This record gives sequence, C-alpha cells and structure tokens, in this order.
Amino acid sequence: MKSIDELKYPIGQFVKPTIITQKHLDKWIEIIEVFTKGLTVEQLNWAYRPKGWNIKQVIHHCADSHMNSLIRFKLALTEETPIIRPYFEDRWANLIDSNNEDLNDTLMLLKGLHSKLGLLLKHISDKDLKREFIHPEHGRHFSLDETIGIYAWHCNHHYEHIKQALHYKGKF
Repeated sequence: MKSIDELKYPIGQFVKPTIITQKHLDKWIEIIEVFTKGLTVEQLNWAYRPKGWNIKQVIHHCADSHMNSLIRFKLALTEETPIIRPYFEDRWANLIDSNNEDLNDTLMLLKGLHSKLGLLLKHISDKDLKREFIHPEHGRHFSLDETIGIYAWHCNHHYEHIKQALHYKGKF
C-alpha cells in the first residue's frame, strides 16, 4: 500500500520548469482539453485514499476549480495584476451538487469549460503569458504560463486519483 502522501499526490506536486516553452504550453493545453471519463454509480462513490474525496467529488471539484481558473485567466488578461478570490474547495466538495451521482451536467460543463479555456489559452500572446495575478492564500504572483502548467498538473493529479480509486476499489 502506498503512503498517504503518495495517495494524495500520486504524480507529485507541480514543479514549475525554469523556462516555460511552447512545447510545455502545447502539452499542458492538450491535457486540459481532454479530461473526462464515464463511470458506474458504485465506482463514483469509491474514495482515492483514506478520508479522501470519492470520485464524484473529484470530478465535481475539477469543474468548480476550472471555472475559477477560466475567471482567473480572464481577470489577468483584462486587469493589471488582479488579486483573485480564493474559495474553500473542501467546503464546496460537501455541497449537494458535489455529491450528485449524475455527472452528465458536470461532464458537459467540464467539456465546455475545457474547450473554452483551451481556445483562450491557445491564443494568448507571448507577452500576455507573462501577465500575472496575485493569489492571496499563497501570497505570491502567478504568471499565466505557469498557471497553464498548474491546471494541466491539476487534471493529471485528479485523473490519477480516479485511477487510484478504481485500482483499490475504494477500499483502504
């Protein structure tokens, strides 16, 4: 059995490359655009680690997170170094819509969000990729090129959580 940290971060934490290249951006945008999967109701209730979210919460969380991401990109593209608004993702994961076993709306939302976000990201100029926003929880500036990488990592991170829950069948 893997350690709790390995279960929580199955692909490790995001590591920003020293130099973010177009190859990085292309790969990251592709990951963001293709993140969806259909599962049974039983599987949706499997957790990916002890005291971790179940699969349905992970999928609903990705929609919530990526809605916030799209807004953050738009704020950074239209304002000078905006301070973004954080949210309590753990609290959001306990709301009724994050525990709905019917994922159709959330998957449609994710597909639309990722398509819309992918279109926007593919057309950000090199100059605009350096635009930043401030995340008050982290107390630092995030550039848009770094943020693309973070959200690609976020997709892979949670995709691995889903695979992990399926592998262990939610039993720890």
